[in-house]
Order: sequence, then structure tokens, then C-alpha cells
Amino acid sequence: MKNNPIVSREEWLESRKRLLKKEKELTRLRDELSAERRKLPWVRIEKPYVFEGPQGRRTLADLFDGSSQLMMYHFMFSPSWPQGCPSCSFLSDHIDGALVHLKQRDVKVMAVSRAPYSLIAPFKRRMGWQFDWVSSYGTEFNYDFQASQTPQDISNNTAYYNYDLLEYPAEETHGISVFYKDTAGDVFHTYSSYARGVEMLANTYNFLDIAPKGRDEARFEFPMAWVRHHDRYEGDAVELPDEETA
Repeated sequence: MKNNPIVSREEWLESRKRLLKKEKELTRLRDELSAERRKLPWVRIEKPYVFEGPQGRRTLADLFDGSSQLMMYHFMFSPSWPQGCPSCSFLSDHIDGALVHLKQRDVKVMAVSRAPYSLIAPFKRRMGWQFDWVSSYGTEFNYDFQASQTPQDISNNTAYYNYDLLEYPAEETHGISVFYKDTAGDVFHTYSSYARGVEMLANTYNFLDIAPKGRDEARFEFPMAWVRHHDRYEGDAVELPDEETA
């Protein structure tokens, strides 16, 4: 960490006010960008997607649970993995506290993964999360929304992610997709974001961004290399609960 200049309170205040001007410009620009995002055209969902969850098999329209707006976080969890992605878990740790507030604004937030629900359920219990989480196993949902890549696309360098060809081979990728259901029950895709576009949901980074050392990730092999499942930072092994006894 570099040594910052030590100045008087008056000099600090001058510097702080210069930075505040830029912060306000960024806030206004973010408001303009959010307004433009809401003006995007919509796409009607035609495929009959069906998901598996604690309530059994449900359609995409069923998942709204009385809200007209649905946000689905594409949680990286392959059918061949023993547990969910640590980085996706890091982001998901921020969801539960917002649920009650988002419900007041007609918004449902949940997670979706390609892993079977029989793998999702014990991992969710282990992590202690309350948000809904369903499986898209056996459907084209993850592939249609750029959250999973086929082995053929990876080998042929034709995997599509974040609206471009994938720069790195990955079976699972993360993102968030947003949907709207009208009074007739029709569902529309309104927005999706991937890679760092989902970062705004991880409020821990917002805290770090105003800390003196910032994110302090330059010394790691890649950003978020320090992240662990929240029950693994001390290196304690956690035994997954048995499906029959949990």
C-alpha cells in the first residue's frame, strides 16, 4: 500500500470537494444509464421452460409468485460439481437482506442453476440462504441465456457470453436476467447482464471501494481469488447434510 500525503484538514477538504464533484457526475450518469436501461425493448418468452424446486416443477410464469418483475441470478453450479461456485456464493450472500424490501417494490429475486435440485437443496441449506433457487437441469434455459456453454461451443471457440464470443472456456458462467409478466400472464425478457455487469449486486465491493486499501486484489492471480464460501474462510471442513435427515 502506498503512503498517501499527510496534509492539513483544510488541504484535505479541498481535495475531498474536488473528488465529490466527480462522484456527483458519476451519480447523475448512473441515473441516466438506469433510465436508458428501462427503455430497452422487450422479447416475449415463447419457450415453455420448466424448472425444478422445493415446490416441484414450475414454469417461468409460476416463479413470479405474485410479482410482475422477476430477477434470476445465474448461479454457476454444474451437474458435475459437488458444490456451488464460491464467487457466486459471495454475491448470493447479499441477496437475503434485500428480499423483504424488493417485495414491496413488486420484485422477486431468486437463483437458477443447471445442477439438479437434489444438489442445490443441500448446498443451499449449508449456506443458510432463504431466497428461492431452482434447477433448469434438462432444459435449454441456461444455454439460451448465456449462463452455460456446451462442450462443442467451448472446443470450437463459439461459446457466446456477455454478447460476444467467450474469451475463456468455461462450462458455467454467471449473470442476471430480468423478466416481466403482464396481466395476461405473458412473460417478457427485459434485461440481462454478465461478468462485471453483475458486480453492483455484491455490496461488499462497494464497502471495499471506499476503504483505504480498496479491493487490494492486485497481488492475486485473478480478482476474487481470495473469496471463499462464507463457512470456509477458516479452512474448516463442512459435512453436507444428508438429503433424508436434513
